[in-house]
Amino acid sequence: MRADRTGPPRGRQKEADRNDERVLRAAREVFAELGWNAPVSEIARRAGVGMGSLYRRYPAKEDLAQALRVESMNELTDLARTAMADHADPWTALTAFLRAAMSTPITSSLLALIGGRLPATDEVDAADDRLRRALDDLVQAAHRSGKLRPDFSSADIPLLLNHLNVRLPTSSERAIELKLRYLDLLVAGLHTPAQPDEQPTRAPDWTELRTMWNAP
Repeated sequence: MRADRTGPPRGRQKEADRNDERVLRAAREVFAELGWNAPVSEIARRAGVGMGSLYRRYPAKEDLAQALRVESMNELTDLARTAMADHADPWTALTAFLRAAMSTPITSSLLALIGGRLPATDEVDAADDRLRRALDDLVQAAHRSGKLRPDFSSADIPLLLNHLNVRLPTSSERAIELKLRYLDLLVAGLHTPAQPDEQPTRAPDWTELRTMWNAP
């Protein structure tokens, strides 16, 4: 036995990571279909793991939901940073980010499903802060370019994705096609300056967004 080996063997760790990915993917699907009261047994069944394995990793449904929150925020942060790195034009970066977010399963809305049910944790707060800073950078650059209407805030983005990401009774490919269609229509409106006689509504901020997410 090698004296310098620490932790579980690499193969076992890879398998554990794959199981975790399957569990989180299944949890997102099951929550989206059945809501908060979805049985954990259905998540385990779809993930192809035993209940014992699932409970060792996530002792309660709340632990699983918190992990989903963190994963979703981290993945959106990565998409935002990638869009900014790939596109020098701020408006192109913003629209590329929105299309990428709508084309992936990570934006199946958790806010409507579990918002207000769970307390904030240090890990959730850290993921929230990373996402806020990434979206602030994305939106502020688009504002400076003069191509984004000034009453649009970074906190609008998670709510926009939530509204566009309803479940549709059609194939996943057609659902994404339709969502991108409506995203394109919405983006055209974001590109248009507010009219002089338009009565602007109050944009959300991150304090309001956190209030929606976290249990009182």
